[in-house]
Amino acid sequence: MLTKSRFVTALTCPSKLYFMLDRRYSNTSTDDPFLKALAEGGFQVGELAKLYFPGGVLVDSLDSDVALEATNSLLERDSVTIFEAAIRYKNCFIRVDILQKSGDQINLYEVKAKSFNSKDEVKFQKQNGEPSAEWRDYLYDAAFQKWVCLKAHVNWRVSAHLMLADKGQKTNAAGLNQVFKVRDNNGRKHVEMTKLPSPSALSPKIITAVNVDDMCEHIYSSTNHGLHVEETFEKMVHRFSNSLVNVEFISTTIGTKCAKCEFTASIEDQKSGKIDGRQHCFRTALGIDNNVFAKPNIFELWNFRGKDKLISDRKLLLEDMDEADLKVIPAATGLSNSERQFLQIQKAKTGDNSVYFDKDGLLSEMEVWKYPLHFIDFETTTVAIPFGAHQSPYEGIAFQFSHHIVESDGTVKHAGEFINAEPGSFPNFDFVRALKDQLGSDSGTIFRYSHHENTFLNLILEQLRSEATAVSDKDELIEFIKSIAKPAAKSEEQWSPDREMLDLLELVKKYYFDPATKGSNSIKHILPSVLHWSKFLQRKYSKPVYGSPNGIPSKNFQSWCWFQTTSEGLEKDPYDLLPKLFSGETNGDKRLLTNELELKNGGAALMAYAKMQFEDMSDYERGELQSALLKYCELDTLAMVMIYEAWVNHV
Repeated sequence: MLTKSRFVTALTCPSKLYFMLDRRYSNTSTDDPFLKALAEGGFQVGELAKLYFPGGVLVDSLDSDVALEATNSLLERDSVTIFEAAIRYKNCFIRVDILQKSGDQINLYEVKAKSFNSKDEVKFQKQNGEPSAEWRDYLYDAAFQKWVCLKAHVNWRVSAHLMLADKGQKTNAAGLNQVFKVRDNNGRKHVEMTKLPSPSALSPKIITAVNVDDMCEHIYSSTNHGLHVEETFEKMVHRFSNSLVNVEFISTTIGTKCAKCEFTASIEDQKSGKIDGRQHCFRTALGIDNNVFAKPNIFELWNFRGKDKLISDRKLLLEDMDEADLKVIPAATGLSNSERQFLQIQKAKTGDNSVYFDKDGLLSEMEVWKYPLHFIDFETTTVAIPFGAHQSPYEGIAFQFSHHIVESDGTVKHAGEFINAEPGSFPNFDFVRALKDQLGSDSGTIFRYSHHENTFLNLILEQLRSEATAVSDKDELIEFIKSIAKPAAKSEEQWSPDREMLDLLELVKKYYFDPATKGSNSIKHILPSVLHWSKFLQRKYSKPVYGSPNGIPSKNFQSWCWFQTTSEGLEKDPYDLLPKLFSGETNGDKRLLTNELELKNGGAALMAYAKMQFEDMSDYERGELQSALLKYCELDTLAMVMIYEAWVNHV
């Protein structure tokens, strides 16, 4: 059946409907929908929204026929509010988050963990009237549900709404976030209220309904739905539905979006019988049988926005590009963006897999660095329902950092860390205090990787300013933040930090390039690159020096080797070496986070934090998650140290 989730997926790429039905096609997406919704706050927002509709009746059956029967029985009432109402029209099937019936008037409410600000104008449309990219999927979701209802019940008058987390409102209640806890009922996860919030806790409403009928009508009248096919909304729905009923492939337009397609198969997957769906699309749409992704291709070209034109010109490989496709603008120091792109193209053309490293350029940057060097990394999230009173939805939460130090003689140590995973605790001010204690003892240069740390310190600065008297040392904390973080571009107050953090990522972009990273500058790709390139790192970290008594002090590792190889001599990714969760249990295959047992990326870190906030778990389970978070964050700052070490010790 064409559900609303399948409909929204088809809006991005109709071909995926076919791949979803045929399990022979590889699917690299390992996201657990439950964990994703938990991390984003979707479950909590959904339960809070229901409290705004007292007397609502839940249709809780997962069986579509049973749910339809229960819904139709409830709809016989003249007035009723239904949660998870089931509506079907032909092969289209929806579950409405909240359906409110009064006579023949039906109000649909689609609850989203998406935020907006009711004090500002919501810009659903672009200048040409089409839905904006930010809101497109949400609006089409609402339009699809309204369309199904109108077709299934022709006598209804239907009005569609999005219920969104309203950043323009502040909750009066402390602890509202922790009212909604995740429970496990015979393997089925669900959210329960630990207690009924007081009426004052529900006012003002921080989940706001926004009518989207006008946008639905625009969508229905349009023949341009972003799929390069001129067709009405109804015809598009029928095309998607028929694809599912008849198991028919819908050929789609190849574009930049194909770079992130989840229906791809590695060489190993193909050997085991899996089919590469993306290659199927290239063969169908472009008549290309060879695997474009087996060679350096335009999808890997870093930070280049002209890929769709290259595709229309049938230039899919980097070796197909020429100087006319790229305007190179030199930088005063290091590589400019376009120079880096041109370098990537030239290396692909000549088959040159060597690393580019401008040590002289880096040395010129190092002249102003002060030892000891500090390397920091933050783990942060935003929560849909605030932790404390007088806070808005999606207040930023900084729950963890790691800190490494490098002395002028090359001595390395894991100097400190912070984590606060206590359920319902707002950690930000303690976070900054701990960071201040870590960095305040000297004037050494501080490094971050990307702009994230700077952005979050600015956010915490604003949170401190909004506190009247509750934070006794807020002036000191504000001054500390202003001493290391540069102001946001749109900040009303501008200042010049005395000890501004340096962005290691910008140094990577200017002075280091490895074709093996395929254009990525993520620290998760740069670390394996420098380990492969640097003989110094290999010699040092192939020994169990990390966390050993006479080696590198560590808070979370003991006598650890970061450079390891397989029995075939292949180098292991350091992030794959992170200890397994529950390694001490006999039930070693117990999974907490994703399909993997490792905690190896930022998304999984947010999921782990969300689980610690909202799920009931044993002390052992909570301890294992916290230990995994600490190890993961420590590796991130160690990775920064290794990049530095590889550069300064390169000969």
